Amino acid sequence: MGLLDSLALGFDTAFTPVNLLFCLIGVALGTAVGVLPGIGPTATMALLLPITFGFEPSTSLIMLAGIYYGAQYGGSTTAILINLPGESSAAVTAIDGHEMAKQGRAGKALATAALGSFFAGSVATLFVALLATPLSRLALNFGPAELASLILLGLIASITLASGSTLKALAMIVLGLLLGTVGQDIATGTPRFTFGQRELYDGLDFVSLAVGLFGVAEILRNLEGSMVRSVVVKKVQDLWLRKEDYRRIRMPVLRGTALGSALGVLPGAGHVLASFMSYSTEKRAAKNPQEFGRGAIEGVAGPESANNAAAQTSFIPLLTLGLPANAVMALLVGALIIQGIVPGPDVINEEPEVFWGLIVSFWIGNLFLLLLNLPLIGLWVKMLTIPYRWLFPAIIGFAAIGTFSINLNAFDVYAIAFFALLGYGLIKLGCEPAPLLLGFVLGPLLEENVRRALTISQGDATTFVTRPLSLTLLVLAVVAFFVAVLPAVRRKREVVFVEDDDGPHPPQPAQAGTRDGASRP
Repeated sequence: MGLLDSLALGFDTAFTPVNLLFCLIGVALGTAVGVLPGIGPTATMALLLPITFGFEPSTSLIMLAGIYYGAQYGGSTTAILINLPGESSAAVTAIDGHEMAKQGRAGKALATAALGSFFAGSVATLFVALLATPLSRLALNFGPAELASLILLGLIASITLASGSTLKALAMIVLGLLLGTVGQDIATGTPRFTFGQRELYDGLDFVSLAVGLFGVAEILRNLEGSMVRSVVVKKVQDLWLRKEDYRRIRMPVLRGTALGSALGVLPGAGHVLASFMSYSTEKRAAKNPQEFGRGAIEGVAGPESANNAAAQTSFIPLLTLGLPANAVMALLVGALIIQGIVPGPDVINEEPEVFWGLIVSFWIGNLFLLLLNLPLIGLWVKMLTIPYRWLFPAIIGFAAIGTFSINLNAFDVYAIAFFALLGYGLIKLGCEPAPLLLGFVLGPLLEENVRRALTISQGDATTFVTRPLSLTLLVLAVVAFFVAVLPAVRRKREVVFVEDDDGPHPPQPAQAGTRDGASRP
């Protein structure tokens, strides 16, 4: 099936009334959680996972994906209006966007962010569509040994590109791998780490783990703050850009789109890295770099284009290889598994409606976001005044009921409480839970492929190093690990978003940290 035929199939799937409705719901929810400090896309997607259990696979993925890239739009609104980035990737937008708002140019900053995001998201979606088929065909040639080595490389690379302590990130991955082994051995049926609890024989429930670790734990952390917000601009006017504005944002949008499309496929915080690198690039390319930090429209156009392009291309490893690049993609893997779909390169052939329907929905979702963000900006501004104390009890109750409804098992609700406390404790210890989720999702896949590779080779462990592609991937994994632990590289990684002494220093995201579960600058 050619690309045009595939896209036609995708349009047929995405343009059904129910999928259009849930695409709209997804991007609207994403915008709302991006605007509202207190809960991010990862937590929101985790909390909504129980509901998607009853949906068609395409509907479920379209809505969840819409929440993710919709939040990239919404995060810029709070960054510009109240200097409080809703998302870590929008932190750099606040530098010049908020200055523009204080100068009475909030409308232009918001319009620049929306138009740049729409253009970048549309181009990046085309990029995903063009690469999906050839990469999936390439991945189909992978054997179990290559897949095991690729998964290992993905886990190590996520450490390298994440901020914070390398040791803690590695510990979180190992903990995730251990949690993934709970339950009966798939080959022998032997119980592992079940402690005599029959509820654990089928393994830990992904939904309970995701809801507790990300959703409820994030709420507990946010309750520590006062959540008092001061909206600098209560009424936004003059959303139309002039010819001079278009001339100034043209090249930053193009460069941001290219950077975001390329960096989005990297494991970890590709969208965060893209926005900060775009800011640095625009500052270097500007004729008047002294304007940056004082309301330069280029400082909004480039990063906003970059983070939205990256949000779209971060789907490439998931759609073509079945490998999640970050915690959000790991949640989508969980959504696929809940729907009975095995993530991997076979999805494009076995579930073409789901695959191409999701890709086409990116275009539709980006169009919805453009229509939602500019005309309804007044509504988003008003949402900033909602006290958080009114939201969290309903969210927790909603999550508990939704999780219980899947299996009608009270144990799943207890599991939410356990993982919520675990997630909160990890946050207080400075450990990001995102690598844990990656380890939990990829652990069973790694074990399965290692076992299959050893079975095929009749127990010969050298099969992983005698196959050229597998050996290459393992060498890359070793190199990535040593890059991560080298002191000089580690220090550089901790300040990766700071170009130089007077480079972009982002303001702190909401509640002293990011809310997307990917990484924090």
